[in-house]
Amino acid sequence: MKQEVEISSFDLRYESYRVKDKRAEKALLASILEHGIQEPLQGVDTAEASGASGTSGTSGTSGTRILLNGFKRYRCAVKLSIEIVPYTSLGNDEAFGIITLLRIANSKNLTIIEQAKLIDELNKVYKMNVAEIAQLLEKSKGWVGMRLGMIEQMSEYVMGKIFNGQFPAYSYMYSLRPFIRMNGIKKTEIDEFVGLVSGKDLSIRDLDILAHGYFNSGSSDLNSDKNTDDFRQQLRNGDISWILSRLKEKETMGAASDCTELERKVLRELENLCYFMGKMTYHSSDNRLKSPCFCVQANSLISGILKKMKSFTRNLEVFHDRTRQT
Repeated sequence: MKQEVEISSFDLRYESYRVKDKRAEKALLASILEHGIQEPLQGVDTAEASGASGTSGTSGTSGTRILLNGFKRYRCAVKLSIEIVPYTSLGNDEAFGIITLLRIANSKNLTIIEQAKLIDELNKVYKMNVAEIAQLLEKSKGWVGMRLGMIEQMSEYVMGKIFNGQFPAYSYMYSLRPFIRMNGIKKTEIDEFVGLVSGKDLSIRDLDILAHGYFNSGSSDLNSDKNTDDFRQQLRNGDISWILSRLKEKETMGAASDCTELERKVLRELENLCYFMGKMTYHSSDNRLKSPCFCVQANSLISGILKKMKSFTRNLEVFHDRTRQT
């Protein structure tokens, strides 16, 4: 049931479990300033909170409501000096509240990294095993195990950068994790790379290029020119623009060797296709994409894409088989 409660009554112990996004929060701040808080915050009531406050939310006791969802709205309300906010309780048991949030939330509400952090809490703090969590969430044990494994692989340093919004979770998932699994890259190397590129407003594509340059072959292959410094040292020096231009130049040169003009064109198109597929996978879970104008246009474009998907996939599979045979 929706209530109106005092913002001072929230316990924020789970704030660090949710990824910060300055741009999204800035847009939300403007929306709240104009329309108010539209969606209620969600959390767990302790016995003290449920007994001390009714729908009016007159209780000001600190730490009686454990906030689980709505931290952006909370921070915006604080900035705007809003003292009373809409709130919905997910129960009075902390573990059950986390389970409920994971069940009702989709990819728009919780990213995979946020799901992993909350599931790790259930496993480590509440001593629930993989089978128990999977049963309660109505998910497979593989679904739960993959998320627990992700958190176990990640260092506290990298986790901090991701949840503070300084390094995109997508880049960790699809650029860095493959190096950990396949090449046995040490956590200290991942930590150094993330530290060097965090907070630089680099695109997903640029981060992927830098990661491949940093981990694939160190510096020997990429900077064979004796007049240039070591690749990693250049990154430590902060020469990111220079490094990116060098890596992109070498990518272009590599693609051009021994290929006709048409072949180079197709290779560029395949690279772009792979890149934009990743981008759309990431953006499709962004809950900021919700205006009626956007949804109408996006739905029409997606319908056209889906109609072509079977034919596209079939032709691509044939193309894949042909190039593999060669």
